[in-house]
Amino acid sequence: MAAILGAVVQVFEDFRYVERFDRGDAAALIFEARVGDRELTGLDLLRFDERGQVSELTVMVRPLSGATALAEAMQARLAEAG
Repeated sequence: MAAILGAVVQVFEDFRYVERFDRGDAAALIFEARVGDRELTGLDLLRFDERGQVSELTVMVRPLSGATALAEAMQARLAEAG
């Protein structure tokens, strides 16, 4: 997990959270970023356990061109690290 998050930090440019929704045991964080020349919007969906720690993280990204650029950049970064 640390390798993946480290690669994400290097791949995303101009990353910023723009909105947050809380439901107590879950939160949704909407973000915007760039990967190369592709703009993307994403959603981090977090679920928390009874101690308030993140127990599940789901990340969604759109549009498809941004998701594809992210996947390609991540693959290259992880190959370099591997």
